[in-house]
Amino acid sequence: MPIDIKPLAAGLYMVSTPIGAARDITLRALDVLASADVLAAEDTRTLRKLMEIHGVALRERPMVPYHDHNGPAARPRILDALAAGKSVAYASEAGTPLVADPGYQLAGAAIAEGHPVIAAPGASAVLAALAVGGLPTDRFFFAGFLPNAQAARRAELLELRAVPSTMVFYESPKRVGEMLGDLVTVWGHERRAAVCRELTKRFEEVSRGTLGDLAAAFAGRSVKGEIVVLVDRDRSVATQESLEDALDRALSSMSVKDAAATVAEALGLPKRQVYQAALARGAKDG
Repeated sequence: MPIDIKPLAAGLYMVSTPIGAARDITLRALDVLASADVLAAEDTRTLRKLMEIHGVALRERPMVPYHDHNGPAARPRILDALAAGKSVAYASEAGTPLVADPGYQLAGAAIAEGHPVIAAPGASAVLAALAVGGLPTDRFFFAGFLPNAQAARRAELLELRAVPSTMVFYESPKRVGEMLGDLVTVWGHERRAAVCRELTKRFEEVSRGTLGDLAAAFAGRSVKGEIVVLVDRDRSVATQESLEDALDRALSSMSVKDAAATVAEALGLPKRQVYQAALARGAKDG
Protein backbone atom coordinates (compact mmCIF):
# COMPACT_ATOMS: atom_id res chain seq x y z
CA MET A 1 0.00 0.00 0.00
CA PRO A 2 1.51 3.37 -0.97
CA ILE A 3 2.34 5.94 1.68
CA ASP A 4 -0.30 8.65 1.87
CA ILE A 5 1.37 12.07 1.73
CA LYS A 6 -1.12 14.81 2.45
CA PRO A 7 -1.24 17.90 4.65
CA LEU A 8 -1.68 17.22 8.35
CA ALA A 9 -3.63 19.44 10.71
CA ALA A 10 -1.40 21.48 13.01
CA GLY A 11 -0.47 19.62 16.18
CA LEU A 12 2.03 17.37 17.90
CA TYR A 13 1.79 13.78 16.62
CA MET A 14 3.21 11.17 19.02
CA VAL A 15 4.40 8.39 16.69
CA SER A 16 5.01 4.88 18.02
CA THR A 17 7.93 3.09 16.36
CA PRO A 18 8.94 -0.60 16.28
CA ILE A 19 10.70 -2.08 19.30
CA GLY A 20 12.59 -4.46 17.02
CA ALA A 21 11.09 -5.69 13.78
CA ALA A 22 10.94 -2.75 11.38
CA ARG A 23 7.76 -4.09 9.78
CA ASP A 24 5.87 -3.49 13.03
CA ILE A 25 5.44 0.16 12.02
CA THR A 26 1.82 1.08 11.32
CA LEU A 27 0.60 2.47 8.02
CA ARG A 28 -0.72 5.54 9.80
CA ALA A 29 2.67 6.15 11.42
CA LEU A 30 4.29 6.07 7.98
CA ASP A 31 1.70 8.53 6.67
CA VAL A 32 2.40 10.90 9.57
CA LEU A 33 6.17 10.63 9.13
CA ALA A 34 5.80 11.30 5.42
CA SER A 35 3.49 14.28 5.85
CA ALA A 36 4.55 16.19 8.98
CA ASP A 37 6.11 19.61 8.50
CA VAL A 38 8.71 18.97 11.21
CA LEU A 39 10.15 15.71 12.54
CA ALA A 40 11.46 15.34 16.08
CA ALA A 41 13.07 12.22 17.47
CA GLU A 42 14.67 10.86 20.61
CA ASP A 43 17.35 9.43 18.29
CA THR A 44 17.44 11.01 14.83
CA ARG A 45 19.71 8.26 13.46
CA THR A 46 17.20 5.58 14.38
CA LEU A 47 14.33 7.52 12.82
CA ARG A 48 16.31 8.22 9.62
CA LYS A 49 17.08 4.52 9.26
CA LEU A 50 13.45 3.54 9.85
CA MET A 51 12.27 6.04 7.24
CA GLU A 52 14.85 4.78 4.75
CA ILE A 53 13.71 1.17 5.25
CA HIS A 54 10.13 2.14 4.44
CA GLY A 55 10.89 4.59 1.66
CA VAL A 56 9.80 7.73 3.50
CA ALA A 57 11.76 10.67 2.13
CA LEU A 58 12.98 13.36 4.50
CA ARG A 59 12.96 15.93 1.69
CA GLU A 60 13.81 19.42 2.96
CA ARG A 61 12.02 19.01 6.27
CA PRO A 62 13.89 19.73 9.52
CA MET A 63 14.59 16.87 11.94
CA VAL A 64 15.02 18.01 15.52
CA PRO A 65 16.80 15.86 18.14
CA TYR A 66 14.77 15.74 21.35
CA HIS A 67 16.02 13.69 24.31
CA ASP A 68 16.66 13.83 28.05
CA HIS A 69 19.82 15.91 27.71
CA ASN A 70 18.64 18.65 25.34
CA GLY A 71 14.94 18.98 26.21
CA PRO A 72 15.07 22.53 27.63
CA ALA A 73 16.92 23.77 24.53
CA ALA A 74 14.94 21.80 21.93
CA ARG A 75 11.40 22.32 23.27
CA PRO A 76 11.14 26.03 22.33
CA ARG A 77 12.00 25.22 18.70
CA ILE A 78 9.26 22.59 18.54
CA LEU A 79 6.74 24.80 20.33
CA ASP A 80 7.54 27.65 17.95
CA ALA A 81 6.75 25.36 15.01
CA LEU A 82 3.42 24.43 16.60
CA ALA A 83 2.63 28.09 17.26
CA ALA A 84 3.28 28.77 13.56
CA GLY A 85 0.56 26.28 12.64
CA LYS A 86 2.87 23.44 11.64
CA SER A 87 2.47 19.71 12.19
CA VAL A 88 5.24 18.07 14.23
CA ALA A 89 5.82 14.31 14.43
CA TYR A 90 7.72 13.13 17.51
CA ALA A 91 9.08 9.56 17.51
CA SER A 92 10.66 7.78 20.46
CA GLU A 93 13.73 5.64 19.83
CA ALA A 94 11.56 2.52 20.10
CA GLY A 95 8.00 1.92 21.21
CA THR A 96 5.31 4.33 22.33
CA PRO A 97 6.22 7.93 23.18
CA LEU A 98 5.89 8.93 26.84
CA VAL A 99 6.35 5.34 28.11
CA ALA A 100 9.77 5.61 29.83
CA ASP A 101 10.49 8.28 27.23
CA PRO A 102 11.49 11.98 27.30
CA GLY A 103 8.41 13.02 25.33
CA TYR A 104 6.39 13.61 28.50
CA GLN A 105 7.61 17.17 29.05
CA LEU A 106 7.22 17.95 25.36
CA ALA A 107 3.61 16.78 25.29
CA GLY A 108 2.90 18.57 28.55
CA ALA A 109 4.33 21.84 27.23
CA ALA A 110 2.31 21.52 24.00
CA ILE A 111 -0.91 20.88 25.94
CA ALA A 112 -0.18 23.82 28.27
CA GLU A 113 0.05 26.13 25.24
CA GLY A 114 -3.20 24.84 23.79
CA HIS A 115 -1.81 22.80 20.90
CA PRO A 116 -3.46 19.51 19.86
CA VAL A 117 -1.56 16.35 20.83
CA ILE A 118 -2.48 13.33 18.71
CA ALA A 119 -1.42 9.69 19.16
CA ALA A 120 -0.35 7.50 16.27
CA PRO A 121 -0.35 4.29 18.36
CA GLY A 122 1.66 1.17 17.69
CA ALA A 123 4.35 -1.03 19.22
CA SER A 124 4.91 -1.07 22.98
CA ALA A 125 7.38 -3.23 24.89
CA VAL A 126 4.99 -3.26 27.87
CA LEU A 127 2.12 -4.78 25.88
CA ALA A 128 4.36 -7.11 23.89
CA ALA A 129 5.76 -8.55 27.13
CA LEU A 130 2.31 -8.95 28.66
CA ALA A 131 1.20 -10.80 25.53
CA VAL A 132 3.91 -13.47 25.85
CA GLY A 133 4.71 -13.47 29.57
CA GLY A 134 1.96 -15.87 30.64
CA LEU A 135 0.88 -13.76 33.63
CA PRO A 136 -2.55 -12.20 34.31
CA THR A 137 -3.29 -9.10 32.25
CA ASP A 138 -6.60 -8.10 33.85
CA ARG A 139 -4.68 -5.55 35.89
CA PHE A 140 -1.06 -4.46 35.51
CA PHE A 141 1.18 -1.77 36.98
CA PHE A 142 4.00 -0.27 34.91
CA ALA A 143 6.85 0.65 37.26
CA GLY A 144 9.42 1.55 34.61
CA PHE A 145 13.09 1.46 35.58
CA LEU A 146 13.99 0.87 39.22
CA PRO A 147 16.80 2.92 40.82
CA ASN A 148 20.37 1.88 40.02
CA ALA A 149 21.55 1.83 43.63
CA GLN A 150 20.65 -1.35 45.49
CA ALA A 151 19.42 0.34 48.68
CA ALA A 152 17.09 2.66 46.74
CA ARG A 153 15.95 -0.21 44.52
CA ARG A 154 15.03 -2.38 47.50
CA ALA A 155 13.24 0.52 49.17
CA GLU A 156 11.11 1.07 46.07
CA LEU A 157 10.37 -2.65 45.79
CA LEU A 158 9.22 -2.63 49.40
CA GLU A 159 6.72 0.11 48.55
CA LEU A 160 5.46 -1.84 45.52
CA ARG A 161 5.28 -5.25 47.20
CA ALA A 162 1.55 -5.21 47.95
CA VAL A 163 0.31 -3.74 44.65
CA PRO A 164 -2.43 -6.22 43.56
CA SER A 165 -1.42 -6.32 39.88
CA THR A 166 1.02 -7.91 37.50
CA MET A 167 4.10 -5.72 37.81
CA VAL A 168 5.99 -4.56 34.72
CA PHE A 169 9.58 -3.30 34.90
CA TYR A 170 12.17 -2.20 32.36
CA GLU A 171 15.71 -3.19 33.23
CA SER A 172 19.23 -2.91 31.88
CA PRO A 173 20.88 -6.20 30.83
CA LYS A 174 23.81 -5.26 33.07
CA ARG A 175 21.58 -5.10 36.17
CA VAL A 176 18.88 -7.69 35.55
CA GLY A 177 20.65 -10.35 37.65
CA GLU A 178 20.99 -7.98 40.61
CA MET A 179 17.43 -6.75 40.17
CA LEU A 180 16.04 -10.31 40.24
CA GLY A 181 18.09 -11.03 43.36
CA ASP A 182 16.60 -7.97 45.04
CA LEU A 183 13.10 -9.07 44.01
CA VAL A 184 13.70 -12.39 45.78
CA THR A 185 15.06 -10.62 48.86
CA VAL A 186 12.11 -8.23 49.14
CA TRP A 187 9.23 -10.22 47.60
CA GLY A 188 10.26 -13.84 48.22
CA HIS A 189 11.04 -16.81 45.98
CA GLU A 190 7.59 -18.00 44.98
CA ARG A 191 5.94 -15.33 42.85
CA ARG A 192 5.57 -16.26 39.18
CA ALA A 193 7.60 -14.07 36.86
CA ALA A 194 8.92 -13.72 33.32
CA VAL A 195 12.02 -12.10 31.86
CA CYS A 196 11.37 -10.98 28.28
CA ARG A 197 14.45 -10.10 26.24
CA GLU A 198 14.84 -8.68 22.72
CA LEU A 199 11.10 -8.82 21.99
CA THR A 200 10.25 -9.01 18.27
CA LYS A 201 13.95 -9.30 17.41
CA ARG A 202 15.97 -12.21 16.02
CA PHE A 203 17.15 -13.48 19.41
CA GLU A 204 13.86 -13.01 21.29
CA GLU A 205 13.83 -14.93 24.56
CA VAL A 206 11.14 -15.33 27.22
CA SER A 207 12.19 -17.02 30.47
CA ARG A 208 9.34 -18.01 32.81
CA GLY A 209 9.36 -19.41 36.33
CA THR A 210 9.33 -18.33 39.95
CA LEU A 211 11.38 -15.37 41.06
CA GLY A 212 13.73 -17.79 42.78
CA ASP A 213 14.19 -19.83 39.59
CA LEU A 214 14.83 -16.77 37.45
CA ALA A 215 17.20 -15.16 39.94
CA ALA A 216 19.26 -18.35 39.94
CA ALA A 217 19.17 -18.58 36.14
CA PHE A 218 20.36 -15.00 35.60
CA ALA A 219 22.85 -14.77 38.47
CA GLY A 220 26.21 -14.04 36.89
CA ARG A 221 24.83 -14.52 33.38
CA SER A 222 25.92 -12.03 30.72
CA VAL A 223 22.94 -10.93 28.62
CA LYS A 224 22.35 -8.29 25.97
CA GLY A 225 19.38 -6.39 24.64
CA GLU A 226 16.26 -4.66 25.92
CA ILE A 227 14.62 -6.40 28.88
CA VAL A 228 11.11 -6.34 30.37
CA VAL A 229 10.53 -8.12 33.69
CA LEU A 230 7.01 -9.21 34.68
CA VAL A 231 6.09 -10.33 38.20
CA ASP A 232 2.75 -11.75 39.32
CA ARG A 233 0.84 -10.18 42.19
CA ASP A 234 1.37 -11.57 45.68
CA ARG A 235 -0.88 -14.58 46.12
CA SER A 236 0.62 -15.86 49.36
CA VAL A 237 -1.88 -14.31 51.76
CA ALA A 238 -5.52 -13.47 51.16
CA THR A 239 -7.25 -12.10 54.22
CA GLN A 240 -10.94 -12.62 54.85
CA GLU A 241 -11.44 -8.91 54.29
CA SER A 242 -9.67 -8.92 50.90
CA LEU A 243 -11.67 -12.01 49.86
CA GLU A 244 -14.97 -10.38 50.79
CA ASP A 245 -14.05 -7.12 49.06
CA ALA A 246 -13.06 -8.95 45.88
CA LEU A 247 -16.26 -11.01 45.90
CA ASP A 248 -18.45 -7.95 46.42
CA ARG A 249 -16.87 -6.28 43.38
CA ALA A 250 -17.19 -9.40 41.26
CA LEU A 251 -20.77 -10.16 42.31
CA SER A 252 -21.87 -6.69 41.27
CA SER A 253 -21.51 -7.74 37.62
CA MET A 254 -21.15 -11.55 37.57
CA SER A 255 -22.99 -14.68 38.53
CA VAL A 256 -21.95 -16.44 41.74
CA LYS A 257 -20.14 -19.13 39.75
CA ASP A 258 -18.24 -16.69 37.55
CA ALA A 259 -17.42 -14.39 40.47
CA ALA A 260 -16.03 -17.30 42.47
CA ALA A 261 -13.87 -18.50 39.58
CA THR A 262 -12.54 -15.01 38.91
CA VAL A 263 -11.70 -14.27 42.54
CA ALA A 264 -10.16 -17.71 43.13
CA GLU A 265 -7.80 -17.15 40.20
CA ALA A 266 -6.95 -13.59 41.26
CA LEU A 267 -6.20 -14.50 44.89
CA GLY A 268 -4.78 -17.96 44.34
CA LEU A 269 -7.36 -19.63 46.60
CA PRO A 270 -9.17 -22.98 46.25
CA LYS A 271 -12.23 -22.63 44.03
CA ARG A 272 -14.50 -24.52 46.44
CA GLN A 273 -13.58 -22.21 49.33
CA VAL A 274 -14.27 -19.11 47.27
CA TYR A 275 -17.49 -20.54 45.83
CA GLN A 276 -18.87 -21.17 49.33
CA ALA A 277 -17.90 -17.62 50.34
CA ALA A 278 -19.56 -16.28 47.19
CA LEU A 279 -22.78 -18.14 47.98
CA ALA A 280 -22.77 -16.61 51.43
CA ARG A 281 -22.12 -13.11 50.06
CA GLY A 282 -24.80 -13.54 47.41
CA ALA A 283 -27.34 -14.72 49.96
CA LYS A 284 -26.46 -11.81 52.23
CA ASP A 285 -26.93 -9.29 49.41
CA GLY A 286 -30.16 -10.93 48.38
